[in-house]
Amino acid sequence: MAVESRVTHEEIKKEPEKPIDREKTCPLLLRVFTTNNGRHHRMDEFSRGNVPSSELQIYTWMDATLKELTSLVKEVYPEARKKGTHFNFAIVFTDPKRPGYRVKEIGSTMSGRKGTDDSMTLQSQKFQRGDYLDVAITPPNRAPPPSGRMRPY
Repeated sequence: MAVESRVTHEEIKKEPEKPIDREKTCPLLLRVFTTNNGRHHRMDEFSRGNVPSSELQIYTWMDATLKELTSLVKEVYPEARKKGTHFNFAIVFTDPKRPGYRVKEIGSTMSGRKGTDDSMTLQSQKFQRGDYLDVAITPPNRAPPPSGRMRPY
């Protein structure tokens, strides 16, 4: 006897992201690592309990946008405030299938310009507590390196 599902595809729709009440929700500690050469850190810099020395610790929420995170980074690095500075964001996470870390590029922003990734959130990119954020900063007088999107996790 065959069993059929009566659930239609319309009923399986994804739930939209629920807004986070920042007054009632405790923020998370986001460990952010930056470079000012336009390239992300090498994964071996995160190995054996080590992390790069350029760490920023930011308290924020899962609905933080890349534009919001850009402005927090610019508060710490005044030279990154120049119009045309490019910020490329990547999530660094532990690989459950093999030892070490992996990286997933998630988007980019630019000082002084609106972009398509500005409203992207950590939550929408499957960021999990314990992951790191790696930000490659490129000064306005240099072109950012080509975006070789990494394999998603």
